[in-house]
Amino acid sequence: MKQILVATDFSNCASNAMEYALELASILHFEVCAIHAIHPTEGIDNSIYNAIYIENYYNSKRQALAHWAKNLSDQKEYNQVKVTTLCAVGFLNTVISNYIADHPAELLIMGITGSTGISGIVGSTANMIVSKLKLPTLIVPLESRPSKKPVITLATDFSTQLSAIDVNILKEVIQAFDAEVLHVLNVMDKSDLSPAIIGERLLKEFFKPMPLQFNYISHNSTTDGIMDFVVNNKTDILCVVKHHHNMLYRIFNRSTVNQVMNKSIKAILVLHE
Repeated sequence: MKQILVATDFSNCASNAMEYALELASILHFEVCAIHAIHPTEGIDNSIYNAIYIENYYNSKRQALAHWAKNLSDQKEYNQVKVTTLCAVGFLNTVISNYIADHPAELLIMGITGSTGISGIVGSTANMIVSKLKLPTLIVPLESRPSKKPVITLATDFSTQLSAIDVNILKEVIQAFDAEVLHVLNVMDKSDLSPAIIGERLLKEFFKPMPLQFNYISHNSTTDGIMDFVVNNKTDILCVVKHHHNMLYRIFNRSTVNQVMNKSIKAILVLHE
């Protein structure tokens, strides 16, 4: 069965991400796996390494994760969702990478602190994850809640060739939340619609029969253009594409996506080429 992964550090942000995952999973009939990575040096006294103590420490973490997941999923509306947990020693990106090598996942959901800035697992780790793992990742600020018929916006420069996996998960998110239309946003530093002709046709083909609404903004700052649209259009889920060969990836490396995360209290779905 298809599954959604949730990275957790047991924070309120992670709990909010888990609620997002359970909501999606209950509609799409997916499984949910909650993942907690124990830092390699966590729980170790550098002066005295006690193998029995450290194993007990790891077991307590595994039990805490199981208890955390059960508390959040133990609701009537989620009783059909199968929830599993994974608690492993290592850096989060490595733990997730090792897991999906044997257990393919459709989506990773992570929490961030939203308008208060990015920190810990809910910040710099989130940025690292979307940089290192080619897995669709939904980044959910604490202030953001799942909503019916959300406004979903895909920001693109039209040179993007979305992967079939990412197109499918975006379609499933749209279906799960019963969104009426997918908004497509193109921010330009000059008024040149020539790339849009081919781009519109390709996206319509990718997402049919979902209706698309194309929006064009002329702005000298991609970040500010996106944020203006997010605010004015009341976007609930902003989709951005990270890849290696075009302008949007270079912008990503210059922290546009990070800036959007810092400024926005909306959910961000990071897709890949």
